[in-house]
Amino acid sequence: MSAPQTPAGRAGELITTLQLVPHPEGGWYREIFRGAGQVRPADGGALRSTLTSIDFLLVAGQHSAWHRVASDEAWHLLEGGPLRLWLMPPALDRIESVDLAAADRQGRRPRHVVPANWWQAAEPLPGAGFAYVGATVGPGFDFADFSFGRDEPALRQALQALRADLLRLL
Repeated sequence: MSAPQTPAGRAGELITTLQLVPHPEGGWYREIFRGAGQVRPADGGALRSTLTSIDFLLVAGQHSAWHRVASDEAWHLLEGGPLRLWLMPPALDRIESVDLAAADRQGRRPRHVVPANWWQAAEPLPGAGFAYVGATVGPGFDFADFSFGRDEPALRQALQALRADLLRLL
């Protein structure tokens, strides 16, 4: 598979300036921080960095595929947007959404924390040319603690039953 073409405009400028590379779940990213300290996760798993943070960018038409992380993940909208986060708890019994945008009286905010082990996907809302976010994970991110939704039949079944249109984000 070839690397996606860098888009024009501000999104392309951010990708170049921040030295972002294609992310396995979609979009563009670069790790910007990995804490030097080590902690053992609550589940007793292997030691992890205390905290990790990435820059992450999605352009219109891209999405972050359904996935889950074994740690809490804080999303922070930095520029562009709005960005919709699709969320499903481990029980797979409902789907929620949160729109990251400038704070307003309708309750939108520029950040949201996805609890550990919740399924999540993200996409810029229609009309948003791109969404540039920071994603901070604690205990720190490790691909050993990451699962793609496309590899989970139970998630696929839940999406089919609850919101079949969101299967497009697998």
